[in-house]
Amino acid sequence: MIPSFQPDGLLPPGDYEVSFNELRQSILTDGPHGSPDHDAWDTSWRNRLVDNLEILTKQLWQVGIRDIYADGSFAEDKDHPNDIDGYFVCGLKELASGELARRLNLLDPFKVWTWDPLSRKPYRGYPKKQLPMWHRYRVELYPHVPGRALGSGILDKWGNELEFPSAFRQSRRDGTPRGIIKLRYGGLS
Repeated sequence: MIPSFQPDGLLPPGDYEVSFNELRQSILTDGPHGSPDHDAWDTSWRNRLVDNLEILTKQLWQVGIRDIYADGSFAEDKDHPNDIDGYFVCGLKELASGELARRLNLLDPFKVWTWDPLSRKPYRGYPKKQLPMWHRYRVELYPHVPGRALGSGILDKWGNELEFPSAFRQSRRDGTPRGIIKLRYGGLS
């Protein structure tokens, strides 16, 4: 299961594999009980984010993707996170050919599967332009091809760009190691 937050508001370092039911019952959705700020915890918003993550995850499962990780402000001690960020492991050929995005967009009614920088659009009050999947689901899942740095845009303390597995296991604020959620493959109903 998912442990309590550390004093810095991050999960302890590690990969925490959970089902969607376990995620909905975890501290990430239900909040840190006993905390003086628990009343401000936006459980309904967090449940909505999990519902949206589940939609996108099931689409990935349908095309054969099994290793999917979730993180971002959702995995922090924040009352109202902005979104859920994450990545999934895929093959270079299916990604580079566009076949992966094509197959995923056949499943998604809103055709949100793209990582083309030109598809990013502004959103009021946010400094960074967002991908179509963020605008529809408030979730961004990025492809990761093992051994290939595909531009996470996140730098280490020496200015080197990190691959998604490393980038998502550290705080963007100061590089502190942090935990991440691995979504347990549940098959399709």
